Amino acid sequence: MKVTIIGSGYVGLVTGACLAEQGNNIFCLDLDPKKIEILNSGGVPIYEPGLKEMIERNRAAGRLQFSTDIAASVAHGDIQFIAVGTPPDEDGSADLQYVVAAARNIGRHATTPKVIVDKSTVPVGTADKVSAAIKEELEKRKLSVDLCSVVSNPEFLKEGAAVEDFMRPDRIVIGTENTAAGLRAKEQMRKLYAPFNRHHERTYYMDVKSAELTKYAANAMLATRISFMNELANLADLVGADIEAVRQGIGSDSRIGYGFLYSGTGYGGSCFPKDVSALSKTAKEHGRDLKILDAVEAVNELQKYILVEKIEKRFGKDLKGMKFALWGLAFKPNTDDMREAPSRVIIQELVKRGALVVAYDPVAMPEAKHCLDLDFKGNPDGLKKVSMVENPLAALDGCDALVIVTEWKAFHSPDFEQVMQKLTRPIIFDGRNLYEPSAMQELGIEYYGIGRHN
Repeated sequence: MKVTIIGSGYVGLVTGACLAEQGNNIFCLDLDPKKIEILNSGGVPIYEPGLKEMIERNRAAGRLQFSTDIAASVAHGDIQFIAVGTPPDEDGSADLQYVVAAARNIGRHATTPKVIVDKSTVPVGTADKVSAAIKEELEKRKLSVDLCSVVSNPEFLKEGAAVEDFMRPDRIVIGTENTAAGLRAKEQMRKLYAPFNRHHERTYYMDVKSAELTKYAANAMLATRISFMNELANLADLVGADIEAVRQGIGSDSRIGYGFLYSGTGYGGSCFPKDVSALSKTAKEHGRDLKILDAVEAVNELQKYILVEKIEKRFGKDLKGMKFALWGLAFKPNTDDMREAPSRVIIQELVKRGALVVAYDPVAMPEAKHCLDLDFKGNPDGLKKVSMVENPLAALDGCDALVIVTEWKAFHSPDFEQVMQKLTRPIIFDGRNLYEPSAMQELGIEYYGIGRHN
């Protein structure tokens, strides 16, 4: 099938590459010429395991192309995926300007029937706005407004496992209109996703608004679990309980399960923060406060400071003359995504208290340098207190303590003898509970986890 992907960012690239892998002819559009230049020269602007190899394979086979040509992109695909960014607006709502602009471009250039697929994460009612924008452009050209049908097909990709998630989905959600055009669109989507349903049916068909809400509801539920466990972990610290034992105890309940029950420094990235905020904003627009969700946001923001609080409790508020090694910058492992990453808050707070920070991350350091430049804008002296090194052990040299922020596999089993030798004091603040407190005690390491007898 001929498919156009509008937007060559995280969701667009993964969607395009994976659909090409199934034999479809994919045209990826992006209005950023630098991004398209990178892709056409064999590079990939984001880090995602397996994606670069898949793109190379399908470009070589002629099934995947990248361009800035809007007219060509509309002409190419019978199915047009809108996978552009929906960043949070100042009031917390999702900014839909890029989605609507993509819709208008389709309306301006379409000459044959098109299925328009909202792949971007968008609030309930966005499909109506997309449809209205397309119809307005079609009417200007005196074309039938029934030329295009809008479908909601939200993505459920985990950064760091996105290719695997797309190729082996646990569910595919498709929302269509209950019209003749909607039924035709449903059949085309069924055909497109048929290879992913070969062994068993994974697709859930529903109305458009239900599909739009499903995406936000899923992320809000997962974010709630994280914030709930972080609150319990902080309580465990106060009462002397072990949150890891608690996690195993409640996770064994089949009604609850183990997923997203790990305590830590809070969630970040491109999805949970903006989706929780956007869903809360949608409710407020309809006169309703989602009090649990508002609390989830508040808990998550506070949790980003929890390691700094532990460091303060151990060393005092004045950290001048001290130096801290920081392992992990990305908001989670297997990605270079620094959006809403807890590391950014922790670094700023340590520097604010006078400390020096030496950081290491396997893939996120280039993006982290860009983000920290923004975070310390107007404070060049503060930025000078942050440095990055090319391996984790080098970050430890002469530092007063190690702070672990991201649970990269490379940090799970370090050479603790070297860790102790390089640190001026054998102290670890573990924001991801990678190590057993009893094992650290046996090694002579002063250990502070999240909710683990500190």
